[in-house]
Amino acid sequence: MSYRLGLIGVGAIGQLHAQSAVRAGVEVAGFCDILPERIEEMTEKYPDALATTDVDELLAAKDIDAVVVAVPNRLHKDFAIKAMKAGKDVLLEKPMALNRAECDEIIAVMKKTGRLVQLGFVCRCARTTRALMTFIESGRLGRIYHARAAWVRRRGIPGLGRWFTTKSEAGGGVLIDLGVHMVDLIMHLTGRPTALRVSGACTSTFGAPIRKYVYTEMFAGPPNLKGKFDVEDSAMGMIRFEGGLTVELALSWAANVPEELLPSGITLLGEKGGCFYDIWTDKFIIATEQDGHLVDVKPHLEGGNPWDHAFQYEHELFAESVTKRAPPAASAEHGREVQAILDAMYRSSDEGREVEVG
Repeated sequence: MSYRLGLIGVGAIGQLHAQSAVRAGVEVAGFCDILPERIEEMTEKYPDALATTDVDELLAAKDIDAVVVAVPNRLHKDFAIKAMKAGKDVLLEKPMALNRAECDEIIAVMKKTGRLVQLGFVCRCARTTRALMTFIESGRLGRIYHARAAWVRRRGIPGLGRWFTTKSEAGGGVLIDLGVHMVDLIMHLTGRPTALRVSGACTSTFGAPIRKYVYTEMFAGPPNLKGKFDVEDSAMGMIRFEGGLTVELALSWAANVPEELLPSGITLLGEKGGCFYDIWTDKFIIATEQDGHLVDVKPHLEGGNPWDHAFQYEHELFAESVTKRAPPAASAEHGREVQAILDAMYRSSDEGREVEVG
């Protein structure tokens, strides 16, 4: 792909973006991070790329056409806006921002500068999701009237005591971390209907005190015992959409459920057929009728783990958008729609009642 990419933030996700971009045929031309050890690690892998701890230096590089923003959530808005004003297109990691008002600021600058913004809704790019979309678009499921999206971990609080579990840095907990993917995914699969009302309940059970949290592994390193945990580790809710679609959400970073019984996955109920699939494995089954019989259809997906090439495909889509100046598939407007639902979920939880999506 004929453009050059920079990365703002090269932690675990930033490095995954770099690897995936290269596999998609994109050159990593520069990267920025505040931690010198990360710069050193990336320099070994990409010796010809600009390496800096100064984001302004990265954005001033005229041979960098676009950037990935993969930093703590509170910095998404500022860095996305700074990048667009510097003439760069942006692949912005989820969530788009801390709230809908910040999303509006990003969209205003996007329209003023004419730059492109693609959201990091990578769950759309899983092979299972892409296959399911072909069945939905062919009419195999008919009108989808209900959906359930669950992402439940037994002990999976990420970076406990670090920015992930600090509300001022992350904006929230499991809802803004995993829920953002699930809400976007359901909207993507159902034609992006307009959300009307939500009822949500967010709770915090397992992360405090940090020293008592029992786990087997942890994303982003061991717990920081001196850090904060002031976000939710569980979020449950119902969303009502225009046209009658209802959606259940069940999200948890930590739950007392045996690993083999974790209730994660996407369920869609349609008038002609229904389905269940797991984004990360080959669990994918469609329940329908055929020749007067109830049948289950299990699509065969070639190419290994459905999740293996999701980030690569995301970068292929971004590259196509950048090089052809075409609207991104996962647009800033989509990010704003999702954020409006999350904002309403938090408000519903605080007020203990169903609320309208503003």
